[in-house]
Amino acid sequence: MTDAPAPKRAVRKAFDRAADAYDAVATVQRSASDHLLAMVAAQTLQPRRIVDAGCGTGYALTGLQQRFPDADLIALDFAPAMLRRHPPGLAWPLCADLERLPLADASIDAIWSSYALQWCHPRKALPELARSLRPGGQLWIATLGPGTLHELRDAFRLVDSHEHVLPFQPPEVVEDAAEDAGLRILASERDTLQAWAPDLRGLLSDIKTLGAHHTGATRRTPLGKTAWNKLVKAYEMHRTPAGLPASYDTFWLLAEKT
Repeated sequence: MTDAPAPKRAVRKAFDRAADAYDAVATVQRSASDHLLAMVAAQTLQPRRIVDAGCGTGYALTGLQQRFPDADLIALDFAPAMLRRHPPGLAWPLCADLERLPLADASIDAIWSSYALQWCHPRKALPELARSLRPGGQLWIATLGPGTLHELRDAFRLVDSHEHVLPFQPPEVVEDAAEDAGLRILASERDTLQAWAPDLRGLLSDIKTLGAHHTGATRRTPLGKTAWNKLVKAYEMHRTPAGLPASYDTFWLLAEKT
């Protein structure tokens, strides 16, 4: 088991800074959330209390409210600026970390988490999520896999030997951690979602806003002109009619607490 991909303080700072601009570039995040909601709709569970763990600016809350109009919603995120973006009255806000949930044991009927688990240690976060669920409660997750931003990783390998792209966990690691936490897998899917930009500078700006860039403690020296031009040339090999792609290796998982 590897460590979380970046220090929590750096991730929180990155998302606090990005909160105001996040929605303008979060097309992939919305697609992942919409697909997760479609998977959830096939379940018969009618939860009374739902936590959106890692809710960001709250995009999923509207869909959850429409699907489960009688449920109480709790919007949980560890970036305060993200919580401040929510419309008032839609959900109870709670600023907290997935690895240390301030929730009572067996107090939640369903936990939704879209594009948040990848910032955590699976064997710390999943036991906490499972602990908070009542028996028979469900966990609904979308998270990122190791193929995320492979175009950027490949291009940087032609420039230097540094690791510029975060190493996200493969699905089997997440599934193993879920089962060890006492969760039974109900359904899982995997697909690659893509975003596009007209040029590399715009693509990198979008990636930074979405928080999928390297937020480690080591400060990187800015690329010089020669290295930048080399990176642009390498990335251009991936160009499509829609523009330059950024791939998000996405894994969806539904599980039930036994």
